[in-house]
Amino acid sequence: MTSVLALALAAVAQGADTMGVMDTTDRHATMAAEHQMADPRADDPHMKLSAARPLTAADSARGAALVAQIRAALVVYRDVQAARADGYRQFLPGVAQPVYHFTSRFNAVREMFRFDPTKPTSLLYRKRPDGSFELVGAMYADRAGASEDELNDRIPLALARWHEHVNWCVPPPGARERWTETKAGRPVFGPKSPIATPDACAAAGGRFLPRIFGWMVHVTVFGSDDPRVIWGHAHEH
Repeated sequence: MTSVLALALAAVAQGADTMGVMDTTDRHATMAAEHQMADPRADDPHMKLSAARPLTAADSARGAALVAQIRAALVVYRDVQAARADGYRQFLPGVAQPVYHFTSRFNAVREMFRFDPTKPTSLLYRKRPDGSFELVGAMYADRAGASEDELNDRIPLALARWHEHVNWCVPPPGARERWTETKAGRPVFGPKSPIATPDACAAAGGRFLPRIFGWMVHVTVFGSDDPRVIWGHAHEH
């Protein structure tokens, strides 16, 4: 779904807690989660990464085939108007972001049940200096309960590190204004908070959510020919 919050569109298959946080999350928290997703790290208490697997020749071949398939299918969306015409909608259009997500609600829900590389949950764009959009890739999602074997069947885990947003402390229902609270210069709530346990969240008067949305992965097929960039490992080197 378009940034982290866009995945709420797929939350119809994920449960009431996800929708609850969507109802109370404002732009401040959304952007924090967006930056977290742009650079997933294994040492982040609010981020869970799929386990890395040894790379095989079959994985490399399947990855190359996926990149070719995705590029061939999505090249039409270099024109952002074509994306809009096919139902992709920009998330937070008035907010500057490192990567802009254009999400298809229909695809977001379908991805909970099937994987089609040609129909991603979101298209990923960057803004050029002149304000136009440059297509850099796509985001795919899977349901929260998906096994790593299922994720591997979609995109090899030896190539891509799928991730989930976990251990969020959020304001209680009806207290949206508390999203902006800080303590010692850090947010009290959301993905930039140091709070990552139920007890600490309760002490802060918040509501603990062990998982937000489901699994997701960015595939930057138009941003580079470097496999580390395409599959999201450039930050690890």
